[in-house]
Amino acid sequence: MEQGEISLSEREFSRIKDRVYKVAGISLSDAKRTLVVSRLSKIVRGLGLASFDSYIDHLERGGSAQDSQEFVNALTTNLTRFYREDHHFEHLRTFVGGLLASKPRGTRLRIWSAACSTGQEPYTIGMDLLSAFPELKRWDFKILATDIDTAVIAKAARGIYPDNELSGLSAERLKPFQRLGDGTVKVPDAVRELVSFKPLNLIAQWPMKGPFDAIFCRNVAIYFDKPTQGEVFGRFNKLLAPDAFLYIGHSENLGSGGEGFRLVGKTIYQCKPKNSNRAAA
Repeated sequence: MEQGEISLSEREFSRIKDRVYKVAGISLSDAKRTLVVSRLSKIVRGLGLASFDSYIDHLERGGSAQDSQEFVNALTTNLTRFYREDHHFEHLRTFVGGLLASKPRGTRLRIWSAACSTGQEPYTIGMDLLSAFPELKRWDFKILATDIDTAVIAKAARGIYPDNELSGLSAERLKPFQRLGDGTVKVPDAVRELVSFKPLNLIAQWPMKGPFDAIFCRNVAIYFDKPTQGEVFGRFNKLLAPDAFLYIGHSENLGSGGEGFRLVGKTIYQCKPKNSNRAAA
């Protein structure tokens, strides 16, 4: 055990699993025990507590909203990169190109990056579409980016990343980034202005009404159990415009939440026809 870590009993681990499932829908496996100890020990020490039992007691009986958020932030995993799963962006370009050809200038276009982590996904969407279709500047085009982890949302909103975040990108894809001269790059303002970052718990209430033309929720459902997955995917379906698309992670499937969708590509699902009118969000 590393210095500063606290021993974790089976009972304490069970209480932590129960709480993170209740507040965030995250289903922790037994394999995550070491992760729990390493990520929560510093928080427990910082609160002046001696055990995980006392920590959970604190959260349940008198902890602040910030304490509860810090608990969730510590147990979420944020792994992403620019242009991750490139086939999704290729499909989105084709879809948006079709919209541009069939809709008048100024038409509304809404995309939601759910569980956006540190922002690479929504910024990729914005940069890729503006590069392919500069005329989108004349559309009512906006991207909503949400995540349960408030710390990563704050980082994402800045739009500044280390140079190595861009490794592997083509020269064409590197062009939009502004190099700041200190080993970091900045997402262009024209793209940052498209994206609104908001904290959101996918198993809690959603304030937005939609409809969305596309939703990206990738590599998130793997942390939910099957009933939670089905509920979340079903709620996505209700917020998507007719014939809109849902993009999920490479190791995920819709399961019981797939009733309102049809598979049209690798981890790409389209809404089945439904009675829905497009309305402003």
